[in-house]
Amino acid sequence: MVLRLDSVTVVRDGATLLSDIHWTVADGERWVILGPNGAGKTTLLQVAASRVFPTRGTVDLLGGRLGEVDVFDLRSRVGLASSAVADLLPATERVLDVVMTAAWAVLGRATEKYTDDDRWRALELLAQVGCGNLAERRYGTLSEGERKRVQIARALMTDPELLLMDEPAAGLDLGAREALLVRLTRLVADPLSPVTIMVSHHVEEIPPGVTHALLLRAGRVVAAGPVETVLTGPTLSACFGIPLEVGAGAGRFSARLMPVFQHSGRTAPSV
Repeated sequence: MVLRLDSVTVVRDGATLLSDIHWTVADGERWVILGPNGAGKTTLLQVAASRVFPTRGTVDLLGGRLGEVDVFDLRSRVGLASSAVADLLPATERVLDVVMTAAWAVLGRATEKYTDDDRWRALELLAQVGCGNLAERRYGTLSEGERKRVQIARALMTDPELLLMDEPAAGLDLGAREALLVRLTRLVADPLSPVTIMVSHHVEEIPPGVTHALLLRAGRVVAAGPVETVLTGPTLSACFGIPLEVGAGAGRFSARLMPVFQHSGRTAPSV
């Protein structure tokens, strides 16, 4: 067991962000979390990253229970790629250093001492995500797609046991999204890769090889389990509040408003 949430509820400033979440992630699994805006997806990922503690319930992460173990030790074993981290990365930092500084859990190189092994690992990871030629560039000069891939390389720098990605394809154009999905597909297919959990708004952004899905709506789990049983028209319709038709081909999913609803002349409800 890599992660287990039991009756987890998160309340902040009087608002219930997550309510009575039960969820278990096992070794070897690759998960996607889907749901509309405000569903609690990012909060759930932050709980999994040990960055947010539950108001009620228990979280067991990598053999330790939040509140009973050294959280900084846990965090060193979890790789996190999110906009919250990305927004703090110095624009003037060399790309190689953006990746290497993850070894010290710092944002911006200062007086830390790095070894040749650190340098070679960072270069290897950059090559794996297709950014090997960007090592000497300044982070702020990269395109959004390049930044997303560098962030994933940084998240992998400490050889984590759990990799968390919050909307890795957000803000990318079609070409950049597809290029990123090629890299993510290779990552999730590699048996040596860590257990992976990614958040997304769109089924089209799920890379082939993802094994499980969790659907959230208004802070509650709508469905969780293998993708073939969860990513269906009825479950996605219940999650997003509109009648959806789901397709699948070559390991990729797609979703659209049901044709009968489109042609009925009615207006889709807002989500």
